[in-house]
Amino acid sequence: MGGQHRPGRLPVKRVRRLAWTVLLSGLPSAGCVLLEEAPDPSQLVCRADSDCATNEVCFPDGCGDPGRDIVVEVTPNPHDGLHAQDFQVDAIRPELNLALFGPATVQGRTVRATSSVGSAPSPYNEPLHLTARGESALLPGVARLFTADLVPLNGAWVLPVGTGTYTVTLEPEDLGLPPVRGEATVSPGGAVPMHLVLPSPNQVARLEGRVVRQGAQLVDAALQVQALDADLTPLSQRVPVVRGSGAFSLALPLEASQRTSLLVRVTATGDVWVPQKTFTVDPREPLTAPLELGDYGEPVQVSGRILGRDGRPVVRASVSLRGPVGGGGTYQGPLSTTDAEGRFTVETLPSGPGGNLSLVVVPPSGSTAGLTVQSVEVPRTGAVLPDVVCPDRRIIRGTILQTDNASPALGVRVLADPVGQVPGWPRPPAGSESLGTTDDTGAFRLGLDPGIYRVDFIPTENLPRVSRVITVLPGEDASEQVLATFPLQRGRTVRGMVTEAGAPSPYASVRFYRVADLGGRPSPVLLSQTVSDHLGRYTALLPVR
Repeated sequence: MGGQHRPGRLPVKRVRRLAWTVLLSGLPSAGCVLLEEAPDPSQLVCRADSDCATNEVCFPDGCGDPGRDIVVEVTPNPHDGLHAQDFQVDAIRPELNLALFGPATVQGRTVRATSSVGSAPSPYNEPLHLTARGESALLPGVARLFTADLVPLNGAWVLPVGTGTYTVTLEPEDLGLPPVRGEATVSPGGAVPMHLVLPSPNQVARLEGRVVRQGAQLVDAALQVQALDADLTPLSQRVPVVRGSGAFSLALPLEASQRTSLLVRVTATGDVWVPQKTFTVDPREPLTAPLELGDYGEPVQVSGRILGRDGRPVVRASVSLRGPVGGGGTYQGPLSTTDAEGRFTVETLPSGPGGNLSLVVVPPSGSTAGLTVQSVEVPRTGAVLPDVVCPDRRIIRGTILQTDNASPALGVRVLADPVGQVPGWPRPPAGSESLGTTDDTGAFRLGLDPGIYRVDFIPTENLPRVSRVITVLPGEDASEQVLATFPLQRGRTVRGMVTEAGAPSPYASVRFYRVADLGGRPSPVLLSQTVSDHLGRYTALLPVR
């Protein structure tokens, strides 16, 4: 990119004098709270480009220079080990070629320590599983995950990844060894070395025990056991429980076995009626008493009907039950879907003595009925629940104008994507985005559950997308939230070639982001996305004043 990319975290200009802002009108919480000093105009949260300085446009976090603080993410060909590469662009130009580097990799070498004093560690050449989990270094919150199963050659292995910062976990196929980890920050085309040492036999401690259902009764299901740190970091691999005896044996680092306590989690594999339960144990002492899952009961049926506030059935809503069960474990049951009459039947384990399960109802996108979480008691005989009435989703409406700030913008696609939750209310589930389109007056209406959303407005004309962040407030009232009217933004075309090692890179995904301060934390806002053609050429549309 001709010196325009610069690995590292992009600084974010924070709106220092704004306590919080909701870009809505007609609500007590709308507007911005100004503190003792009048803010610089570039720090004001805006409604339109006209609210900004002459060289700025209105972004979700306020006014900003549309040609700066841009990050480009290019994903050329994951099948060939060429994953996402991120570049910071100091200044956008009409012609912007994107010269990619080669594959970004973690170049690992794994050895096994020896018990003999003075003996050098030996290369580890047995099968292993690698997991690199992290996020982009330039796009905060953009998660990246890469895995591989391989056999090292003379201890060496290579894991292709996208650019970013990672924790790499190595799990040998040999369950008698604990996992080991390393940290890596990988830049475009970078090859980051990583040296991982598996412990010698005298550095591995065993934690052995048994899992039972209750008393001498075994659990008739496939189970796995794993030791965890207090922050749920794995200290051992997941090992199977011997079905005929309930026995298990965990391999721990010697240091972990000398702690005063750690967690042992028992999890069923597959779709079985067994809860998950986590025990606190002292690894310094033998586990003489078995880990008892307790009397969690047998599966029962729970049925009922889901209605909207208008009394009509909510069709195709997903329904599930989750929560604490008998014996102290937790269970999350399978999903059920309501029929044409809004009725459902779902199986679950009964709730624990004196406790309740959470009934979670997620109506389909486009339904006026909203997300509902209700506490219900499920006895060991099952239950027929009274009708569950879902609150209506809050109506969010507004009007979008053309770039002249006067004519209505017709046919603009409106996409609301949940990015956070409001206090005291569950975060809208993933995949619960809502889609609408402006009518011939430029107006749109969306029904949304309580939460924080990034709303993208995508024009049909040759204009860039516009984003806003809104907070949808909970409440039983039917009042609507009104987004302040604003115009679309003018656009400019950016063209260029995507190349790798001097050769065109066809069909590469190209995304332009601006890192904004949303809700007090840096978050990437997508400005444009496109795909290079068969010759590696791309065209993107970005906002301009």
